[in-house]
Amino acid sequence: MADILHRIGVVAEPERVYEALTTLDGLSGWWTEKTSGSVAPGGVIEFRFRPGGFDMKVVELEPGRLVRWEVVDGPEEWIGTFVRWELRREGEWTIVLFRHEGWREPVEFMYHCSTKWATYLMSLKELVETGAGSPDPRDVQISDWH
Repeated sequence: MADILHRIGVVAEPERVYEALTTLDGLSGWWTEKTSGSVAPGGVIEFRFRPGGFDMKVVELEPGRLVRWEVVDGPEEWIGTFVRWELRREGEWTIVLFRHEGWREPVEFMYHCSTKWATYLMSLKELVETGAGSPDPRDVQISDWH
């Protein structure tokens, strides 16, 4: 198994970052404008992008601390993987420890997704700190996979 790992700091309270990860308005403000579904535990959030999309089941929520999703639909390499966001306060910063865990093997698509996750994490940071992120379709394009 292989994991994508990232760490960023956001100058904001953990609750503000948590809100951006657990509301449809927040998610559509930094990841993709086409976000719908249920953000409650056990619910499924549908994320749609130009080249396709993903469905994430909400498996764990700890307000201000943790968000965990299971990928239940999308590209074959993603199905059965988990996306995990751990939040903690460090001075004026909220530290976000991100994991996209459980990839069966580190295929080239995983490398692409790692870079895209990094761009979207910066979009999350921008949204929380400034009020405006760069979600799909306004995100940074890195290849023909989008």
